Amino acid sequence: MTVPTPRRAARVLLVDAAGRVLLFAGSDPARPDFRYWFTPGGGLDAGEEPAAGAARELAEETGLRLAPEELGSSVWRETIEFPFDGTWYRQEQDFFLVRVPTWEVDTTGFDAVERASVTGHRWWSRDALTATTERYYPSDLPALLSRVLGGETTC
Repeated sequence: MTVPTPRRAARVLLVDAAGRVLLFAGSDPARPDFRYWFTPGGGLDAGEEPAAGAARELAEETGLRLAPEELGSSVWRETIEFPFDGTWYRQEQDFFLVRVPTWEVDTTGFDAVERASVTGHRWWSRDALTATTERYYPSDLPALLSRVLGGETTC
Protein backbone atom coordinates (compact mmCIF):
# COMPACT_ATOMS: atom_id res chain seq x y z
CA MET A 1 0.00 0.00 0.00
CA THR A 2 1.31 3.43 -0.96
CA VAL A 3 1.76 5.95 1.82
CA PRO A 4 0.09 9.21 0.77
CA THR A 5 2.19 12.33 0.34
CA PRO A 6 0.95 14.95 2.82
CA ARG A 7 -0.04 18.29 1.34
CA ARG A 8 -1.70 21.44 2.61
CA ALA A 9 -3.80 23.51 0.25
CA ALA A 10 -6.11 26.50 0.10
CA ARG A 11 -9.02 26.78 -2.30
CA VAL A 12 -11.39 29.59 -3.21
CA LEU A 13 -15.11 29.55 -3.80
CA LEU A 14 -15.19 32.52 -6.20
CA VAL A 15 -18.86 33.48 -6.48
CA ASP A 16 -20.32 36.14 -8.77
CA ALA A 17 -23.39 38.34 -8.23
CA ALA A 18 -25.61 35.69 -9.83
CA GLY A 19 -24.49 33.16 -7.20
CA ARG A 20 -22.42 31.15 -9.66
CA VAL A 21 -19.10 29.59 -8.66
CA LEU A 22 -16.01 29.57 -10.88
CA LEU A 23 -14.63 26.13 -11.70
CA PHE A 24 -11.72 25.10 -13.89
CA ALA A 25 -11.89 22.09 -16.22
CA GLY A 26 -8.90 19.83 -16.01
CA SER A 27 -7.45 16.37 -16.20
CA ASP A 28 -4.76 14.36 -14.49
CA PRO A 29 -1.57 14.28 -16.63
CA ALA A 30 -1.10 10.61 -15.71
CA ARG A 31 -4.72 9.85 -16.64
CA PRO A 32 -5.69 12.32 -19.41
CA ASP A 33 -9.13 10.74 -19.86
CA PHE A 34 -9.98 11.43 -16.18
CA ARG A 35 -11.61 14.85 -16.52
CA TYR A 36 -13.13 16.99 -13.78
CA TRP A 37 -14.00 20.50 -12.61
CA PHE A 38 -12.38 22.11 -9.58
CA THR A 39 -12.18 25.37 -7.64
CA PRO A 40 -9.27 27.81 -7.91
CA GLY A 41 -6.50 27.10 -5.42
CA GLY A 42 -3.62 24.80 -4.75
CA GLY A 43 -0.80 23.71 -2.54
CA LEU A 44 0.64 25.96 0.12
CA ASP A 45 4.30 26.92 0.12
CA ALA A 46 6.34 25.93 3.20
CA GLY A 47 5.24 28.06 6.16
CA GLU A 48 2.49 29.79 4.14
CA GLU A 49 -0.79 30.49 5.93
CA PRO A 50 -3.97 29.26 4.17
CA ALA A 51 -5.36 32.76 3.50
CA ALA A 52 -2.05 33.87 2.00
CA GLY A 53 -1.92 30.76 -0.19
CA ALA A 54 -5.53 31.24 -1.28
CA ALA A 55 -4.82 34.87 -2.23
CA ARG A 56 -1.65 33.87 -4.13
CA GLU A 57 -3.40 31.05 -6.00
CA LEU A 58 -6.40 33.28 -6.80
CA ALA A 59 -4.09 35.88 -8.36
CA GLU A 60 -2.10 33.28 -10.31
CA GLU A 61 -5.13 31.40 -11.61
CA THR A 62 -7.73 34.14 -12.15
CA GLY A 63 -5.87 37.46 -12.13
CA LEU A 64 -7.93 38.64 -9.12
CA ARG A 65 -5.54 40.20 -6.61
CA LEU A 66 -6.68 40.44 -3.00
CA ALA A 67 -4.79 40.79 0.26
CA PRO A 68 -5.04 37.66 2.45
CA GLU A 69 -7.02 39.61 5.05
CA GLU A 70 -9.68 40.39 2.42
CA LEU A 71 -10.48 36.68 2.23
CA GLY A 72 -11.58 36.52 5.85
CA SER A 73 -11.72 33.19 7.64
CA SER A 74 -11.94 29.79 6.07
CA VAL A 75 -15.58 28.77 5.47
CA TRP A 76 -14.85 25.05 5.28
CA ARG A 77 -12.03 22.57 5.79
CA GLU A 78 -11.66 19.00 4.60
CA THR A 79 -9.07 16.27 4.21
CA ILE A 80 -9.10 14.29 0.98
CA GLU A 81 -6.94 11.67 -0.70
CA PHE A 82 -6.41 11.59 -4.44
CA PRO A 83 -3.89 10.66 -7.15
CA PHE A 84 -2.38 13.30 -9.42
CA ASP A 85 0.33 12.75 -12.00
CA GLY A 86 1.31 9.39 -10.51
CA THR A 87 1.51 10.53 -6.86
CA TRP A 88 -1.06 9.73 -4.17
CA TYR A 89 -1.80 12.75 -1.94
CA ARG A 90 -3.48 13.24 1.43
CA GLN A 91 -4.47 16.90 1.31
CA GLU A 92 -5.76 19.09 4.12
CA GLN A 93 -7.47 22.04 2.48
CA ASP A 94 -9.20 25.20 3.59
CA PHE A 95 -11.86 26.90 1.47
CA PHE A 96 -12.38 30.67 1.39
CA LEU A 97 -15.43 32.47 0.04
CA VAL A 98 -14.79 35.45 -2.25
CA ARG A 99 -17.71 37.42 -3.70
CA VAL A 100 -17.33 39.48 -6.87
CA PRO A 101 -19.97 41.34 -8.88
CA THR A 102 -18.44 39.81 -12.01
CA TRP A 103 -14.93 38.79 -13.03
CA GLU A 104 -13.12 38.27 -16.34
CA VAL A 105 -10.82 35.33 -15.61
CA ASP A 106 -7.15 35.84 -16.57
CA THR A 107 -5.14 32.60 -16.61
CA THR A 108 -1.82 34.08 -17.77
CA GLY A 109 -0.42 33.34 -14.30
CA PHE A 110 -0.83 29.57 -14.72
CA ASP A 111 2.29 27.51 -14.03
CA ALA A 112 3.49 24.75 -16.39
CA VAL A 113 1.41 22.01 -14.70
CA GLU A 114 -1.73 24.16 -14.87
CA ARG A 115 -1.11 25.05 -18.52
CA ALA A 116 -0.77 21.34 -19.30
CA SER A 117 -3.73 20.09 -17.27
CA VAL A 118 -6.37 22.88 -17.28
CA THR A 119 -8.52 23.07 -20.39
CA GLY A 120 -10.97 25.85 -19.57
CA HIS A 121 -13.22 27.46 -16.99
CA ARG A 122 -16.91 28.09 -16.42
CA TRP A 123 -19.19 29.83 -13.93
CA TRP A 124 -21.58 27.19 -12.51
CA SER A 125 -24.91 27.69 -10.73
CA ARG A 126 -25.86 25.28 -7.94
CA ASP A 127 -28.68 23.99 -10.14
CA ALA A 128 -26.29 23.28 -13.02
CA LEU A 129 -23.92 21.45 -10.66
CA THR A 130 -26.77 19.37 -9.28
CA ALA A 131 -28.00 18.48 -12.79
CA THR A 132 -24.68 17.69 -14.48
CA THR A 133 -23.21 14.24 -14.92
CA GLU A 134 -19.72 15.75 -15.11
CA ARG A 135 -17.30 15.16 -12.23
CA TYR A 136 -16.45 18.09 -9.94
CA TYR A 137 -14.66 18.62 -6.66
CA PRO A 138 -15.50 18.89 -3.91
CA SER A 139 -18.18 16.33 -4.74
CA ASP A 140 -20.65 17.97 -2.33
CA LEU A 141 -20.10 21.45 -3.80
CA PRO A 142 -23.84 22.29 -4.22
CA ALA A 143 -24.46 21.58 -0.51
CA LEU A 144 -21.33 23.54 0.46
CA LEU A 145 -22.53 26.52 -1.60
CA SER A 146 -25.94 26.30 0.03
CA ARG A 147 -24.31 26.40 3.48
CA VAL A 148 -22.02 29.36 2.75
CA LEU A 149 -24.44 31.36 0.59
CA GLY A 150 -27.65 30.58 2.45
CA GLY A 151 -30.88 30.60 0.50
CA GLU A 152 -29.73 32.95 -2.24
CA THR A 153 -31.11 32.07 -5.65
CA THR A 154 -28.89 31.31 -8.60
CA CYS A 155 -29.31 31.52 -12.36
